[in-house]
Amino acid sequence: MSTYDIKRGVSLYSYQEEYFLRQKSLEDLIKVSAEMGANGIELISEQTFPDYPNPLDPSVYDNWHALMAKYGTTPVCHDFMLDYKKYKDRPMPFDEQVASCKVDIDHAARLGCPYTRALVSIDPKVLVACADYAESRNVRLLIEVHAPLHFDHPWIIRHAEAFEKSGSDYLGFLPDMGMFLFAFPPVWKEKFIRDGVPQHIADYICKAYEDRVLSEYVILEVEKMGGVGPAIGMATTLRHNAAFEPKRMLDHMDRIWNIHAKFYEMTEDLVEPSIPYDEIIRVLKQGGYKGYICSEYEGNRWIQDAFPVDSIEQVRRQQEMFKKLIGEPQAAVGAA
Repeated sequence: MSTYDIKRGVSLYSYQEEYFLRQKSLEDLIKVSAEMGANGIELISEQTFPDYPNPLDPSVYDNWHALMAKYGTTPVCHDFMLDYKKYKDRPMPFDEQVASCKVDIDHAARLGCPYTRALVSIDPKVLVACADYAESRNVRLLIEVHAPLHFDHPWIIRHAEAFEKSGSDYLGFLPDMGMFLFAFPPVWKEKFIRDGVPQHIADYICKAYEDRVLSEYVILEVEKMGGVGPAIGMATTLRHNAAFEPKRMLDHMDRIWNIHAKFYEMTEDLVEPSIPYDEIIRVLKQGGYKGYICSEYEGNRWIQDAFPVDSIEQVRRQQEMFKKLIGEPQAAVGAA
């Protein structure tokens, strides 16, 4: 019996580079995840199943469950992508949004996922309208809390109030740890420098982020410094990222059922230089969190112009960090 409650998983989105380039198959990625002890598997079906959201051949589900059984892994969450603003060149009417969500709920149920993630832009009324159906399929609907939004943002507060008013236990949150970006990621800085940002401007932007200078002031200052093009682009990233407090999750822990462990880089000494995972895990333990924390690597796009991408090694390092922070028992030296 495990003495720790937080479970380790991985979003297959982490391996988008290798999967898109056909360097690794779905089975390969499930296998390597299991070998890391990241036994919870999250997926974006549009990435994993080429025909989705069109109806899938039943053999797709049979193969999925066979892979889960073969490697001892557990389906955790299906991330769905209701893009109601551009649907067939017109806004998707409310009833069609609800119907679309129900398709994803059915799909998650067939995969064996207890959760399905909605993008943060979805109206809470849509999720509330689907709550009873979600309960009938035993699939909880989770809104992703993603930077630049956070738990004190009016849009997220609106969701929290709607969930409570509904009385449903099948509506909740999936926080993305990217909202706790305490330092400007080194891989971002290096990419912007390769794109032509002068060193002194890059240094200024990183220091300004560290000092929590208002993003609009940073952009104006970069313009005064002669920054153009990529330099302005680097400065505008501050509009979309912030260092919100992990402790704000505590007030919502009863509705937090899955975690996206966003990261951009894991160093050789098992540190994510921009996101404070030691504090995050401490808060999750304090709140009694018992769900999965799923690796979500997004550093590939910041290095692929200049370096080979090894998403698997990056995820492995994060999983090793989690073992230590969670407090999993370590194998004894020399054990058989």
